[in-house]
Amino acid sequence: MQRFETLAQDVLLLEGIKRYGLAFLCGGLASLAQAPFDLLFVYFIAFPPLILLLDGAFQGGRGGMISSLKIAGGIGWSFGFGYFLAGLWWLGVAFVTGGDEFIWLMPLGVIGLPAALALFPALGFVLARVLWSGGGLRIFSFALGLGIAEAMRATQFTGFPWNSFGQALANHPALSQSSSLFGSDSLGIVIVAAAATPALIATEAGARRWVPISLAAMLVTAMAVFGFTRLSAQGGARIDIARMESVPDVRLRLMQANVSHAEMAAKDAGATLLDRYITLSDRATSPGRAGIQDITHLIWPESPFPFILDREPRALGMVTRFLQSGTILITGAIRGEDAPSAPRGLRLFNAMQAYDRNGLIASYDKRHLVPFGEFLPFEAYLRALGLRQFVNVIGGFSAGTAGSGLDVPGLPRLLPLICYEIIFPHEFALNQKSADLMLNLTNDAWFGLTPGPHQHLAQARIRAVEFGLPVIRAANSGISAVIDPYGRFVGRTALGKTEILDAPLPKALISTLYRQVIWFSYGSVMICFGLLAVFGLAVSRR
Repeated sequence: MQRFETLAQDVLLLEGIKRYGLAFLCGGLASLAQAPFDLLFVYFIAFPPLILLLDGAFQGGRGGMISSLKIAGGIGWSFGFGYFLAGLWWLGVAFVTGGDEFIWLMPLGVIGLPAALALFPALGFVLARVLWSGGGLRIFSFALGLGIAEAMRATQFTGFPWNSFGQALANHPALSQSSSLFGSDSLGIVIVAAAATPALIATEAGARRWVPISLAAMLVTAMAVFGFTRLSAQGGARIDIARMESVPDVRLRLMQANVSHAEMAAKDAGATLLDRYITLSDRATSPGRAGIQDITHLIWPESPFPFILDREPRALGMVTRFLQSGTILITGAIRGEDAPSAPRGLRLFNAMQAYDRNGLIASYDKRHLVPFGEFLPFEAYLRALGLRQFVNVIGGFSAGTAGSGLDVPGLPRLLPLICYEIIFPHEFALNQKSADLMLNLTNDAWFGLTPGPHQHLAQARIRAVEFGLPVIRAANSGISAVIDPYGRFVGRTALGKTEILDAPLPKALISTLYRQVIWFSYGSVMICFGLLAVFGLAVSRR
């Protein structure tokens, strides 16, 4: 114990570059809790030193409150920069995937974005410092500050809640089940608080040391027991498809074509790619593989063609002739809408469309577009500098309206989500009350064989548990999957492979607590932690 106390004292007394360097290393270490590494235990190594560093900010602000707030903000920014740099470095691949046009902007994505995102934990650490108190209650100040910062990161400036702290639970089946009660955002605050409590071993004595640590251990144990019990009632962490309760008369086929951006940009790519999709979609000659006539719903990924399908009669004819009378195709597509004032007289939408033998039967337009990817913020100014969005569409995509949706015959009422729309549960919460299925089409070829596609899949997996809904996820270049309402894989493909995935459709749960009180669950946890933090501050000052 003496050794821990000595080490804690050394950390508390760090100053300058050593102080911020340790915070940066803690951030990089914490990122390993996310997919594909899933080392959740690193939280319990990365967060305790941050408590000690904030203790140092509390005691070492020689210039008073303002000085200590600056130190706290610097610690938070350094932690956040390390966390996002190590967790999001793969975004740089997108700058070279489509050629070398954007390679000069790579530092902006690899370094600039993490530096900007780090401002949120910097604010969180400042808030924690304002509420800082003595004893174990300062753990709640820390968790509350980071929780508020994460809520702002998820919603401000279009929002980017990628790799939230609670997201690390996605690939831990037993622990992730608690997100059906409170959501992964709320659990993220709880996990941060639990992981930070080991700092008390070296800084507190007696009950002030062991009571918070014991409570944290009991909480994590309760989460694990709840999850294990919930999964055991359904046959365990691995699904038994033979015993799975599935939607009758639905036979899915997900087509992962693994088309590169070079192939998409090639001359006459449209006809070649369409022929490839149709050929791959009918595997009747493969051993043990059903033909397209035995499939009720064929799923193609986001934006598979460099043309507007419903405005190309020849291509549309190829699709409708291929479809059997009992088969419906759901595919990503570019949709055009006449608009004389728009470039080339068309407004373009990133869409999800359904077709049968008679043509288009339903269409949904993506609402939450990717900044700089699908549209250019401050377009008039940035285009003057020669910039454009990554997706080479004149004028960029337009956002869909709140009233658009997708009703597909033969399927339960579904919630359509294109690409990273699935990472914004608070945005689609108002539209999910009557949904029995989430359908997510994406193109992760932008990010190659990096952690990015694994992290995106983890987002879909935790959404299934939170809402108690099955998720169909069709990706152009991995990882495609059918996920049941407990986050278990009914089937999945490999990253970067051309594959066909046939699967039944699991039934949705009646509901989950989180689904019913999504707006209250996250706020209620922050309210509780806030009251504890304020109580600790009041006691400390008294």
